[in-house]
Amino acid sequence: MQRVQQLRPLLPKSMVTFYKDQLVITKGKGQFLYDAQGKEYLDMFAGIVTVSVGHAHPKVNEALKKQIDTLWHTTSIYHTLPVYEYAQKLTSTLPDHLKVCFFTNSGSEANDLAIALARVHTGRFDMLTLRNSYHGMTQTIFGATNLGTWKQPMPAGFGILKAMNADPYAGPWGGKNCRDSPCQPRRDCDCGSGPCKASDKYFDQFAETLKFDFPAASGPAAFLVESIQGVGGTTQFPKGFLKKAFEAVQARGGLCISDEVQTGFGRLGSHFWGFETHDVKPDMVTMAKGIGNGFPMGAVVTTQAIADSFGKALYFNTYGGNPLASTVGKAVLEVIEEEKLQQNCATVGTHLMKEIERIESKLIGDVRGKGLMIGVELIYEQGKPLAAARMADIFEDIKERGVLVGKGGINGNVLRIKPPMCITKADADRTIDAIAQALKTAKK
Repeated sequence: MQRVQQLRPLLPKSMVTFYKDQLVITKGKGQFLYDAQGKEYLDMFAGIVTVSVGHAHPKVNEALKKQIDTLWHTTSIYHTLPVYEYAQKLTSTLPDHLKVCFFTNSGSEANDLAIALARVHTGRFDMLTLRNSYHGMTQTIFGATNLGTWKQPMPAGFGILKAMNADPYAGPWGGKNCRDSPCQPRRDCDCGSGPCKASDKYFDQFAETLKFDFPAASGPAAFLVESIQGVGGTTQFPKGFLKKAFEAVQARGGLCISDEVQTGFGRLGSHFWGFETHDVKPDMVTMAKGIGNGFPMGAVVTTQAIADSFGKALYFNTYGGNPLASTVGKAVLEVIEEEKLQQNCATVGTHLMKEIERIESKLIGDVRGKGLMIGVELIYEQGKPLAAARMADIFEDIKERGVLVGKGGINGNVLRIKPPMCITKADADRTIDAIAQALKTAKK
């Protein structure tokens, strides 16, 4: 621990660290992490929604060890069997029109590449995203990351426009009938059992952006969107909004890119991919994080026509799809299927959300999400986010009780609960108790 503190100045101060006394993690196993003193923590954040099948999973580890002893790296100038086997396995989980894989090293790089593909394919430049979204931190994709807490005062992402976010909790429209979630906003709304009226109002704002901010003769190159906004606080759109938005963009010749970096690979429980919960047909899907259970890799999967349009020049990625990454990715897909982790997300995640919603605390403003992608918004009174100092105290208290969660949202007042998909009901109950006790003892 002392050695780590001595070396800390070697890393930038801008790197996010969560706790007053920073954790030094030395080991992980399944859904648990261990610090330098040997204390066990239940990991309910999974390395920021990245460790999908559990730390040091034996099958994934064994596959990687075997590949390490066979072939590390060649680059794409030579063919290797692992990348083709993985591409076949990965595309089998997606709709039939999405069959060509570009492999990258991260989600930021995948989203950056998707923008380039869209611009080349359509011959257009301007892109469309939503406020409150997070898509990465390369200089291009910075323009699509629409949270001021992550912005730097520099030119970034020219030609990326932002539409109003469709948020039935914090936005002007929406309420208790609007979300595809076991838990709904506590405020009333005009929606009944029929179509979501809030969705229509938010779409009107989206359509206004298309009408006024893009050339009338064409439209955007593409619309880039998360299925559920992750860093933005597990924010969900009202039912039907994304389908109308996709149809409007595609009707004007634009492409739709689904950012599944946090929502993919079964995490939402009901479907393998987040876009499937919205009944939409994306032209491209970007992915990373859970794709490799912590191994640095990402991908863009698209149509043959879009992929072919990139052939106007040579394309190369030194490490993308290397044998090690491809082997890990394939093993992760096999574990998700064999251990029924998608089903586990649905069962344990729903239990976890509903029980958190039952916690008697005025500090809980909203519980939202789907499967094991959960957000708990903390407030001091309705509509007013909990102050940073009080939020920090609660966050520290949960850690002291042996549970690690994340935080997010523009105000940093949302507990982000996105654990390895192998957690059990007992782990969920331990988390519920830790949060309940931390809220109970929080300073008034």
